[in-house]
This record gives sequence, C-alpha cells and structure tokens, in this order.
Amino acid sequence: MSAAPPATRPGRLNWRLISALIVAGGVLLFAGANAHLVYVALGSQPDCVPHEKTADGAGTYRAARSSC
Repeated sequence: MSAAPPATRPGRLNWRLISALIVAGGVLLFAGANAHLVYVALGSQPDCVPHEKTADGAGTYRAARSSC
C-alpha cells in the first residue's frame, strides 16, 4: 500500500502573495509621496517679491534674474 500524500494545511500562509503585497504597497507609497511632493512644489510658487539685496553689493549673493 502506498501512503497518502500529506495534506496541506488550510491555515498556511502564502508568503509569495504576502511579499508581493508588501512590495506593491511600498511602490504605491513611494509613488504617492513623489506625487505629493510635485503637487506641493507646483502649488506653492511664491508671488513676486522685491529683492532685498541690490546689484551694487560686492561679495553678496542674489537672484541672477528676477522672475517678475
């Protein structure tokens, strides 16, 4: 007589599925964070403000060209 094959347990975890879900969640989190970063960067453009530094100051940094 041949022995019966061992039955698989119904409560056994499918590690391949769990790892795929974890990776997919990480990719979605990364994509969402980058989309939020782009949204905030595009939505928070400051209005035109006058420069505090003048062009005649030696050794000081200022904007190369005004956006106004």
